[in-house]
Amino acid sequence: MILGLTGKNASGKGTVAEVLKTGGFEYFSLSDEIRRSLEQQGIPITRDTLTEEGNRIRRQEGAGALAARVIGRFSHGVNQVVDSIRNPQEVAVLRQQQNFFLVAVDAPCETRFERLRQRARPGDPDTLEGFLAAEERELQSGDPVTQQLLATIELADYTINNSDGKDAVVAAVRNVFRDAAARTVRPTWDEYFMAIARVISSRGNCAKRRVAAVVVKDSRIVSTGYNGTPRGTSNCNSGGCPRCLSLTPSGEALGECVCSHAEENAITQAAYHGVSLKGATIYSTFMPCIMCTKMIINAGISEVVYHSDYPLPPEAASLFRQAGVSTRQFRD
Repeated sequence: MILGLTGKNASGKGTVAEVLKTGGFEYFSLSDEIRRSLEQQGIPITRDTLTEEGNRIRRQEGAGALAARVIGRFSHGVNQVVDSIRNPQEVAVLRQQQNFFLVAVDAPCETRFERLRQRARPGDPDTLEGFLAAEERELQSGDPVTQQLLATIELADYTINNSDGKDAVVAAVRNVFRDAAARTVRPTWDEYFMAIARVISSRGNCAKRRVAAVVVKDSRIVSTGYNGTPRGTSNCNSGGCPRCLSLTPSGEALGECVCSHAEENAITQAAYHGVSLKGATIYSTFMPCIMCTKMIINAGISEVVYHSDYPLPPEAASLFRQAGVSTRQFRD
């Protein structure tokens, strides 16, 4: 899960972030990306220089650049909280990540000004009038790459009112987390196994095409295979298959190819380890050829799920129908 935080200055985003950090979230701030840039240039960090540098980065690298930088720092497999989101394009970039939710944090302006005075950061306004004037520059602008807080806040999935004390904020954050957790998306079984097949295909050593197959029973992987030359022989991409390295047109001289197909390897690996494939489903990154069709049928596999079409004679589909093996194409 990724929870993004937006809101007016001193609304309490840091308090919300601290609750999430305590609960195991990895913390990032778009403002920290700007601070890092200012430090590298030797520029003093003030509210004005932060605003100017943030606008410069967005103008030069795109309005969502700060969010893109932060995404590159994420650790895999943990929740993240991203603070200081101030432009709709930053939201758009983060929404490309699965399970992202934007949280707006709000509080009355007098409360926010008092918090600003208490934290006493260099360059912060020392009067309510100056505070509101500085804030007005951040709320909206005709320049789409500058800070657009109002437009960003309007995109929020949740809003937390941070004016009733710490206990109320903690309770509100927990409620947001629980609701967001219930809305997170997990991959379907088809998406899960086909994604695994894609990774396995990277091990293929065929010089012309990399294919993989995953055999599944009861939603558990029982065998895998990728295409390439037989065990103990030279890899295709290292000269093991002259037919593939000759750029022979697809479908021609197949009898000269020494590479084993992914489905073939998945089935023979199961046989090698004494695993029955009766009633299993095979996921393949490409539609099986007629040779693999026959092996799939004889192995007792009952379902074929493939990703990409492959130009084959109609006999393969006919054999599957006659044998009662269901086939379907998985589409992203």
